[in-house]
Amino acid sequence: MEDQSLPLFLVDDEEDILFGLRTLFRGAGFRDITTIQDSREVMGRLSQVSEAVVVLDLNMPFMDGFALLKAIRRDHPQTQVIIVTAANEVDMAVECMKEGAVDYVVKPVEKSRLLGSVRRAVDKLCLTRQVTELKRHLLDDRLNHEAAFAPIVTVNTRMRKIFHYLEAVAGTGQPVLIQGATGTGKELFARALHEASGRRGEFVAVNVAGLDDQMFSDTLFGHVRGAFTGAESPRAGLIARAADGTLFLDEIGELAEATQVRLLRLLQDGDYYPLGSDRPCRSQARIVVATNRDLKTRARARQFRQDLYYRLCGHAVDIPPLAERPEDLPLLLDHFLQEAAATMGRPAPTPPPELVNYLAAYAFPGNVRELKAMVFDAVVRHRQGILSMASFLEKMGRTPSPLLSEGEGTDLLALRLPHRIPSLKHAEDFLVAKALELSGGNQGLAATWLGLTRQGLNKKLQKKKSDESASEPL
Repeated sequence: MEDQSLPLFLVDDEEDILFGLRTLFRGAGFRDITTIQDSREVMGRLSQVSEAVVVLDLNMPFMDGFALLKAIRRDHPQTQVIIVTAANEVDMAVECMKEGAVDYVVKPVEKSRLLGSVRRAVDKLCLTRQVTELKRHLLDDRLNHEAAFAPIVTVNTRMRKIFHYLEAVAGTGQPVLIQGATGTGKELFARALHEASGRRGEFVAVNVAGLDDQMFSDTLFGHVRGAFTGAESPRAGLIARAADGTLFLDEIGELAEATQVRLLRLLQDGDYYPLGSDRPCRSQARIVVATNRDLKTRARARQFRQDLYYRLCGHAVDIPPLAERPEDLPLLLDHFLQEAAATMGRPAPTPPPELVNYLAAYAFPGNVRELKAMVFDAVVRHRQGILSMASFLEKMGRTPSPLLSEGEGTDLLALRLPHRIPSLKHAEDFLVAKALELSGGNQGLAATWLGLTRQGLNKKLQKKKSDESASEPL
C-alpha cells in the first residue's frame, strides 16, 4: 500500500469537478487532500509542504495549468504533477511531459486510470525519500529516533545498519518483512519501526500461526451480526484497532494458502471485508510481518505464494542470530541481570568474569530469548556472593573445556597432536594454540579452558615468542 498520508492537491476552477475528485480520493483512503479553485494560490500552498502530488487542470483563468506546471517544477522539483484536461492534444501532452508532468489524463476521467496514476506518483515520492534517507544514514551513524531503538540492546555494527534502514523506511506506509531465527527479537524491531514512524495509532501484534482462514479473517477483519453461528453482535477486527497505527503479523510463514490470498488482497488494494459483509472497509494500518522461515526459499518451492512474497520483500531485514553478535553478550548479560533482579526485588548479583567467555563459545540456538531465560533462572537460584555458573553450564550442556570433542574422553591423541607421543613442551604449545583457535583469539576464554589466569596465559605466550626470537639465526 502506498503512503496515503502525503499531501494531495487538486487544482481545478470548477467546483463540482473538485468535489468529485475529492470524493474519489477520500474513498480510496487518501487523507491529506486540499482542493484549490484559484490557480494563483497553488505556489503559496506548496511552499508549506516538503513534497506533494498535484492533480492539475490545464485550462484555468488567471494562471493556466501549463504555466503553473513550469513554476512548480522550477520551485518544487520534488513535487509530482499530473495533468487532467479536456483537451486531447498530442502536442500539448508532449510539452507537458517534457516540462516534468508524470502523466496526462484526458477528461472525462477514467477513475481507475487517475487513481493508478496518483498512486504511482506517491510511490515514486516514497522511493525518492527513502533513497535520500538511506544516503544520509550511510554518511551519518546518528539516528533521528534513538529512543525508538533503545529497547534493543546492541553495539553490533550490523544491527546499527538495520536500525538506520528501518528508520529510513519508517515514514512510508508500505509493508515491512522482518526475518530472523526464533528468539532474535523480531517484535522489538517491529515496535521500534512503529515508534520511529510517528504513526498516531496503536501497535497491535498478533501471532497468526495456527489460525485457519475463518479465524484469521475474524481476528483481523471482524464480522457483522449473523455472520456465523454465535455472532450475535458485530465486532471490529484488529486491523480496525490498528487504524493509523501498525498491525504486526508474527509467524507469517505459517499461513495457509487461502489465507495468504486474503493478505495479498489487503496489501494490494488496502480493502478488506468483515465476515458476512459485502461492503468493503478501508485499511488505515501499516502492515509489518515477521517469520523465522526463509520465505524466498519457500516461495521458490511453492510453499508460499510468490506474489505475496514479492509484495512483502520490498522492505525486508534479516536479524542476525546472537552467535554472530558476541560483542553484545556483556551488555545483554548485564541488562538481563538488572531486569531479573528488579523483577524479584533484589540487588543484581555480580557475574563471574569468565561467564562471558563461556557464553561467547556457545551457539545459542534460542538466541536472545534463551540467554534471558538462562539469566532469570540463575538469578532465581542465586542466594549470595558471586553468581554461580552452574546453571549456565547445565543449560549449555557443557563441561568447562571444549577442547575435547564429544565422545573423545581424555584421549589427547584425539586432538590430533603433531606427534604420536609428543613431548610435554610440544603438548603444551599445541594445547595453547588449539585453545586460541577455538576461542577465536579470545585470550580470556582460552585461559579459562586451559585452567589458567589470563595473566598466566599471557606469560606463556610472551615466553614462547621470546624463545622463538632467541632461536632465530643472526
